[in-house]
Amino acid sequence: MKLWSLLGGFTISLWTTILLSNTVNAQGKIPVNWTVLAQTVSDPDLMGQVQKAWNNFVQTGQIWALLIGLVIGYLIRNLTSYG
Repeated sequence: MKLWSLLGGFTISLWTTILLSNTVNAQGKIPVNWTVLAQTVSDPDLMGQVQKAWNNFVQTGQIWALLIGLVIGYLIRNLTSYG
């Protein structure tokens, strides 16, 4: 819970800094560096991208590294915790 609060606070402060530092200039035009927020989408198939990424994750064996890391981390946590 503490981590999520810190992450949320960091995100809010980051976006506040970005939005407040990029004020509209005297001619009423949006500054050039705001164009980063307006990008074109070349492949709108979100579920297809997720499926492709998951298949790559499984085919490259990274899923086994994840599972082994979770098991070893869980064991280390239990062995080093008091109580």
